[in-house]
Amino acid sequence: MTSLSTNKEAVIAKIKNLKPLTNAEVMRNPVVLEFLDLQERSEYNETELEQQILTHLQAFLVEMGTGFCFEARQKRITFNNKHYRIDLVFYHKVLKCNILIDLKIDEYDYADVGQMNLYLNYYKDNEMSEGDNPPVGIILCPEKDDLLVKYSTAGMDDQLFVSKYLVKLPEKKVFENFLKRELNR
Repeated sequence: MTSLSTNKEAVIAKIKNLKPLTNAEVMRNPVVLEFLDLQERSEYNETELEQQILTHLQAFLVEMGTGFCFEARQKRITFNNKHYRIDLVFYHKVLKCNILIDLKIDEYDYADVGQMNLYLNYYKDNEMSEGDNPPVGIILCPEKDDLLVKYSTAGMDDQLFVSKYLVKLPEKKVFENFLKRELNR
């Protein structure tokens, strides 16, 4: 952006005046995956969801927000010869940290936090580079109970988020009600 600008100093001054973003300001909820063209059906699996995201990676990155850089799919980590796989790994160039995404096709469950916490702790100990901030985990699921999320993630600070994804935008009335609730917060 700076290289295309005729007034480079003005662009740099604007960037310098921006306050650093917090993890919570960067994470979106809900994430609208309408561009994946997934049909609402009773069954599909995480692999199909992951494949559709990778097929439409550019649109997925735009939906997630600025600063996300793709690193890995099905990142394998091993403990005592037992393998675990992190669905998607990104690096966020603004937050300067890894973003670990666990895709779920079922409603959020409190056990999902334990799995993500394992991934986050592994990354803190084994994958962080000098100057990196601690990794952030996102559990991306189609349904979530806000009270269950609140109590199961309490004490996790600003490192773990549970975001709902939508495969289609809601009907106009539902969307209007959602916007009103969010604006009143």
